[in-house]
Amino acid sequence: MRRPNRGPGAGYFLDLCAISAIFIPGSLSHAPNPYLRLNLPYFIARRYFFSRKKQNFINVISIISMIGVAVGTMALVIVLSVFNGLEDLFRSLHSTFNSEIQIKPARGKTFVVDGALRQKIEGIRGVDQVFEIVEDNALLSYRKAQHLVKMRGVPEAFLHQNGMDSMMVAGKLRLRNGDTEYAIVGSGVQYMLSVSLMDDVNPLQVMYPNNTGRTININSPNALRRASLRAGGVFAIEQRYDNNYIFVPLEFARDLLQLGNRRTYLEVSLTEDASVGRVQKNLQQELGDTFLVQNRDEQHASLLRAIRLEKLFVYITFSFILAIASFNIFFSLTMLAIDKQKDVAILSAMGASAGFIRKIFLAEGAIIAFAGTAAGIVLGVLICWLQQEYGFVRMGMQTSIVEAYPVKMRFSDFALTGLTIVLITFGASYFPAMKAAREINTTSIA
Repeated sequence: MRRPNRGPGAGYFLDLCAISAIFIPGSLSHAPNPYLRLNLPYFIARRYFFSRKKQNFINVISIISMIGVAVGTMALVIVLSVFNGLEDLFRSLHSTFNSEIQIKPARGKTFVVDGALRQKIEGIRGVDQVFEIVEDNALLSYRKAQHLVKMRGVPEAFLHQNGMDSMMVAGKLRLRNGDTEYAIVGSGVQYMLSVSLMDDVNPLQVMYPNNTGRTININSPNALRRASLRAGGVFAIEQRYDNNYIFVPLEFARDLLQLGNRRTYLEVSLTEDASVGRVQKNLQQELGDTFLVQNRDEQHASLLRAIRLEKLFVYITFSFILAIASFNIFFSLTMLAIDKQKDVAILSAMGASAGFIRKIFLAEGAIIAFAGTAAGIVLGVLICWLQQEYGFVRMGMQTSIVEAYPVKMRFSDFALTGLTIVLITFGASYFPAMKAAREINTTSIA
């Protein structure tokens, strides 16, 4: 028996529907077989997706829709991963300047450090070493050039413990050699003052306002305290540090600032198995409200907040772009609903309800969205992995901290991207599906 001639797009799935209607009591939408009732809309939607339409441009728009979702998903995954890499790079830079925990006064610039205070801190489980730090602004002079710097007086062990060795670009990482004191200067400071490490005649001169408790004429020779030391090395970390910081021996900074046993803050390094959060909580309880106990993120909260805010705005921007791209899905499903009016009428005659028709077109939109999302995530992960391994995309600057853009992939970003795509595409698919469902009562078989 010859198969009757059906319109394009009906295909073999209508045969399955007819057989199902014959052998299953009741309508398609109320079939007693729950597996068939749940999977038949997806089966029909899948046949719609892969079958040829009456109008070829519907196929083209469907493919464009899927490509648009894939490209948007890929871009969102890559950009979020780059921001994760920049955030981790930012943390690694600050690990050179700060230990895991920093203790500073809740009010004022300095506080007294004595044996009792150190004993309290060192008695907390997880604390490894405690470093006393003195830091303040000072005027650095070399020959006839001057530059305002942030002078940081530290024990030499602090520099070695925090990995400053890998940041040195010239000279040696040392603050003292016998009776000679040395300064480690940033590469930007060296450039602005033209500091030579081989100059044994002209030392660096550090000046700080003389604290006499009364007003002094700035032109007076007693207005500034002065101390000299040699330039021993140059570090290069990041422009903000390189242009402003110098490291000097703790005793040098203490005497210049006339602090005695007062310090600006304490840096606390932890043992390998210690929990930063737990040690921070115990230290805060032990020291009370007169001190602030902060981890690395809290010490630089404003900068981290800026990075995360930029990441949020990038996510919102790309989500908006994906929402615009989803209009292709809207138009594709709308035209598909018009193209398949006769098929909808046939399904209606078999007993399909409006909800059943709606599920078909929602499933069609889901196929486009999930196929595009899966392809985009796979491509995004592949590109991020290639960037991690080979660093194809370079910073393009000789003074950059790293040669290539840092990348770090997180599962939470993939989950957030997938959820965003699902919500956007569901919204784009809902109205065409509702339109097709409304046609069930108005469309008749031609």
